[in-house]
Amino acid sequence: MPAQQPSLDAIFSALADPTRRAILGMLLEDDMAVTDVAAPFQVSLAAISKHLAVLAAAGLIRQERRGRIIWCKLEPDGLRNASVWMQGFGQFEPVDLDDFERFLREALPLADGDEAKS
Repeated sequence: MPAQQPSLDAIFSALADPTRRAILGMLLEDDMAVTDVAAPFQVSLAAISKHLAVLAAAGLIRQERRGRIIWCKLEPDGLRNASVWMQGFGQFEPVDLDDFERFLREALPLADGDEAKS
């Protein structure tokens, strides 16, 4: 019997937190020990461990013990269900971020840091 896939609710709930999104970004580079994951954050190791547990429960990362160290690894297929679900709407095409930035500059003159004149 295959392992049950995490629900979309668990995946999107995990992604809703900026700390967890930052952790996923860090794990894009390489596997990391839990202590290394925690280092850049101004929260306790216990708090980071809770974030990691949420990510693991959502199927976005995997944790494994190597000797005395617990390592975190990005789960490459973790976002597949969410991606397939979003593509089903047909309106989530890849975005050209350069075009989007140009659009914002043109549409929102304050985006360049100009102060509003009163």
